[in-house]
Amino acid sequence: MSDADFWFDPACPFAWITSRWIKEVQEVRDIKVTWHVMSLAYLNQHRVESGDISEEYRGFLEPTRGPVRVLVAAEDRYGAEVLDRLYTAFGELIHHEKHPKDRDLVVQALARAELDPALVDAMDDEAWDAYVIASHHEGMDQVGDDVGTPTIAFEGAAFFGPVLNKIPRGEEAGVIWDATVTLSKVPSFFELKRSRTGDLSFD
Repeated sequence: MSDADFWFDPACPFAWITSRWIKEVQEVRDIKVTWHVMSLAYLNQHRVESGDISEEYRGFLEPTRGPVRVLVAAEDRYGAEVLDRLYTAFGELIHHEKHPKDRDLVVQALARAELDPALVDAMDDEAWDAYVIASHHEGMDQVGDDVGTPTIAFEGAAFFGPVLNKIPRGEEAGVIWDATVTLSKVPSFFELKRSRTGDLSFD
């Protein structure tokens, strides 16, 4: 069995698609996935402070802090295994149901994941930010600057991506995993990229 570590911010649509891909991979390849939290708001805070960011993206980032705090609070309470189902609850609400990133989002996600509803108070508690930052750096420090989520670490390598605009299913998901593992074994390989086209699909 291969172990894979996956860092996500629940607000990121690309991380959501890649996370559903790697769950498909689990159905066709012998891998175990451990989930970890990162924060787009923390990642981009220097850009916010310097003004090197659009008002639109600034508005996107600010409400992402709450769900991330709740995720690390839930992990602290229940263990890392809880992140899978709580992330799934957040992802379905945010990306499929287009729910605003507000207090009711957290209330509904906790209910779907069957977790203590009192965890909603963590969304406004800055004390959890230290836990977020620690988890964030555990993943992001492996891949360097100018990257984000999704980030996956496996077999001694870590990469940003793969970035997908729809969820590969079945054996197609497995083939992409195989190719990713193959590229990760080449020490001199860093990037394979092209401009994104087409709309995002969460089907």
